[in-house]
Amino acid sequence: MPESLTPLLEAIRQSGIGETGSVETPAPELTILIPTMNEELTIEAFLDWCHQGIERAAVRAEILIVDSSSDGTAQRAAAKGARVIKARQRGLGRAYQEGIPQVRGKYVLMGDADCTYDFRELEPFLEKLRGGYEFVMGTRFRGYIEPGSMPALHRYFGTPVTTWMLNVLYGTHFSDIHSGMRAVTATALRRMQLESESWQYASEMILKSVHLNLRSTEVPVRFLREPAGRMSHHRRAGWRSPWIAGWENLQVMLTHGAEFFTLRPGIALTAGGLLLTLPLTLGPLRAGPVTFSLYWMLLGLTLTVLGAQSAYLGCLTQILHDYNGETSRLWLRIFSYNRSLLCSLALLATGVLLVTPLMRQYWSLGLALPNQIGRTHHMAITGLLLVMLAFINFVFTLVLHFAALRQQRNYGTGHR
Repeated sequence: MPESLTPLLEAIRQSGIGETGSVETPAPELTILIPTMNEELTIEAFLDWCHQGIERAAVRAEILIVDSSSDGTAQRAAAKGARVIKARQRGLGRAYQEGIPQVRGKYVLMGDADCTYDFRELEPFLEKLRGGYEFVMGTRFRGYIEPGSMPALHRYFGTPVTTWMLNVLYGTHFSDIHSGMRAVTATALRRMQLESESWQYASEMILKSVHLNLRSTEVPVRFLREPAGRMSHHRRAGWRSPWIAGWENLQVMLTHGAEFFTLRPGIALTAGGLLLTLPLTLGPLRAGPVTFSLYWMLLGLTLTVLGAQSAYLGCLTQILHDYNGETSRLWLRIFSYNRSLLCSLALLATGVLLVTPLMRQYWSLGLALPNQIGRTHHMAITGLLLVMLAFINFVFTLVLHFAALRQQRNYGTGHR
């Protein structure tokens, strides 16, 4: 680019002329970020609502439309004073990913342009954000749901069930995780680094707000019926679309919440397995009518190995979801490189010592094991378990330190 053009381009940018020719709001406190696709029927009324909400809240705001329409949505939005950018690809998640770098406000309000969420009521979101909250969800179930606005399948099954599952998995207390109206600080939104390309972005935002330890809350919102003549994207896509969206959101919840199924269950399995194995190292034990023998040891060995693998995977999952470095520092302190390797060597040496007596018998009997199960068999089972744990712990330590280092590079989280 010729250097002579640089000052001119900078002057154009400073003047606030967007792609559509609309004048940008100088230093906005709030950005209303809206993805659109063929909303020609509702976009003008929706933007009128936005302007009314901005006026009522007395806030300096910009309206940023990320458009992937094939109709006149973009032109009508620009005529109503919105700043419009054209999305390169379709998909709600992709639209937000393209719009986030263009956000100029301190706070971001997100939602749909179909006039189902009442954007005339912006003040509750701003009050919470100005009060120190970083993530504010609109909740329809604690607000108002106009009769006929939400299909019974969504209202009484889909949304309540998936909301309950997320609350159980993450220990949260949301009442409506699929609400399309939500607000977040621009800083937190950028830290989330949204990756979902479609409907899953909604759950991803909530899950990352938990992993980021954002100060979160809810405000009631009004959910209204679609204007006459408009058909929702779900209905356009067919009867399977809500089920597909639900399944995709469930996938996001489970993948981002893998530690729920790994860390604590793994610790419990490991503890139970060791309780079955270690006390039997010197031979069988009786507890009333039950004799705990070698077979119980084999069960304990299996549980311990499964549990250790699961717990270690849970630790790694926490590292991957650690955006501020606190969890990484905790696990690196517990599994410091030198201490963890010494522990692995100690487990390996102890395991070999316990296996040695049986190996000697095996050699002395002409490469055959004794027919009668004795103490050496019990010792060998414990020994083999310790050898396996030594290897698992050694590999985990290496992967843990590598994962923490990579996370530090990705998110700038420091650790020692």
